[in-house]
Amino acid sequence: MQQTFETWITPLMIGGLIIFMCFIIWDLAKKSNAGKFGTIMLFVVLGAGMLGYVIKVVITWLIESGGI
Repeated sequence: MQQTFETWITPLMIGGLIIFMCFIIWDLAKKSNAGKFGTIMLFVVLGAGMLGYVIKVVITWLIESGGI
């Protein structure tokens, strides 16, 4: 039961955290008057860590499912 709960809740909570971090980046860009280019750069640079995590999850899933 606990393993099933952890299997479902972990991706949901991490997804929520990623969405919250995107909101923080957006708020930071808005409060600093970053403009379009500055906002894009903030999302690219600060979002790179989140993108790395998502890529790691996808690669792990592919390896475990025998896709690669």
